[in-house]
Amino acid sequence: MHLVTYIKPDNTDAQHLGVLAESGQAVIDLADAVPGVPATMLGLIEDGPSALASLREALASDSDRLPLTEVRLLAPIPRPPRNVFCVGKNYREHAQEVSGAGQGLWGDADEPTVPIIFTKAPSAVIGTGAPIPASSDPTDSVDYEGELAVVIGAGGRGITKAEAMEHVFGYTILNDATSRRLQKEHQQWFIGKSLDGFCPMGPALVTRDEIPDVGALRVQTRVNDELRQDGSVSDLIFDIPTLIETLSRTMTLEPGDIIATGTPAGVGMGFKPPRYLHPGDRVAITIEPIGTLENPVG
Repeated sequence: MHLVTYIKPDNTDAQHLGVLAESGQAVIDLADAVPGVPATMLGLIEDGPSALASLREALASDSDRLPLTEVRLLAPIPRPPRNVFCVGKNYREHAQEVSGAGQGLWGDADEPTVPIIFTKAPSAVIGTGAPIPASSDPTDSVDYEGELAVVIGAGGRGITKAEAMEHVFGYTILNDATSRRLQKEHQQWFIGKSLDGFCPMGPALVTRDEIPDVGALRVQTRVNDELRQDGSVSDLIFDIPTLIETLSRTMTLEPGDIIATGTPAGVGMGFKPPRYLHPGDRVAITIEPIGTLENPVG
């Protein structure tokens, strides 16, 4: 199922939980279709598999559909309760371009031997269609990073690789937008990656059962219709079970936690000279069957 959080144009104060129908062209409001369903995506995730069964009934029902053109999608989890977990240098070719561009923090080795984990602030999250505020970066070095993001369902600590996928609720798309100069100046990645609006996410949260072979997914990023990134999730240095095991070894993962798995080669800083984003640009990240996360640059 493709789950979304959205608002109606006539009531921008109320967030609604929905499921996409008709090949993604319409939305079923779950509060109308399934009485008693949680009102938020986090509530739904916390309820677990029992809640998903009732949502399948909604898809099969004759509940009212809203055309997708009549709603505005937010990030599936508009305000994560905790920082978004991110993984640096998790594709080999991207690790090489990072080091070649002088961004090889924590040593100059092209390929890390353990996952490099950093986070983005919840206030950075925006939905598809919302502008990435490049004007808020005083260094004029805004870059894009298209990524597959994993959303945790059942939480836990000490999760092994063998059982890790059972803790995945679903998948979405994330743009790890970054101020490259701030990233380098501060000698760590949090500030340069946590500017307000620098974490576009969406358009939907796709449940794990819809993607039986996550390694077969492709991450493609286009800037103004030019293909810049094209990578396979199978090329991750540290796969999803390894990331979950690594994080949960020292901390408890919670329902709704988001793990951005890393970005393929082709980011703006990898070009010579760098090709950063500017107001008026558009960034579109496609991972099928999740969809396309597209944001203008403001």
